[in-house]
Amino acid sequence: MPVTLDRREGPYGEVVLRQRGEHFEIIANGTFLMDTSDGRSERLLVDAALHALGGGRAARPSVLIGGLGVGFSLAHAAADPAWGRIAVVERERAVIDWHRAGPLAALSAPALADPRTVLVHADLVAYLRDPDTADTYDALCLDVDNGPEWTVTEDNGGLYSPSGLAACARRLNPGGVLAVWSARPSAAFEESLRNAGFRGVRTEEVPVARGVPDAVHLGVRPA
Repeated sequence: MPVTLDRREGPYGEVVLRQRGEHFEIIANGTFLMDTSDGRSERLLVDAALHALGGGRAARPSVLIGGLGVGFSLAHAAADPAWGRIAVVERERAVIDWHRAGPLAALSAPALADPRTVLVHADLVAYLRDPDTADTYDALCLDVDNGPEWTVTEDNGGLYSPSGLAACARRLNPGGVLAVWSARPSAAFEESLRNAGFRGVRTEEVPVARGVPDAVHLGVRPA
């Protein structure tokens, strides 16, 4: 049986950190988000974005990771010297606390201490749309929901809308890559990426023990 380590009520609802055996899991508004049992698809999110940048990428491309989660994507990016600036946007103060001084620090402490890393406490959708934030990136790696069709909160649906994808494109440098994690492949989201002007749209899948595979949806902003 899982043991609840912390439970917080925040502006976006309830978030819970639980321990199940040697692993930790995050629950948001009663919905399982992720745990520390695997991490293959979160690592693929980062690697696929870097690979999609291709040979014409910047010498050390910058990346924005949307969602700190259990820290797999950040830790994997920070372990790769190919990346330059690494920004992480996380809206839940509880999640940040669990990484700064809680049980998840064991996974993320070296990455958070990396001089390339900047941790931003903000709502990702608001951050991407903020006209006063001019930062752009070579890659956006987004993992804030269980997928475009299974959002944690209703407001997150705007991230995958035409206006949300346009905001993502504005945050990308020409030739930059948008990578979106999903608990299942979505042909409809692939079509949304194409309609938003992204090129080279494709999906990479990660088989799981049961059910449909995890997926990483990829699209490139035209140069």
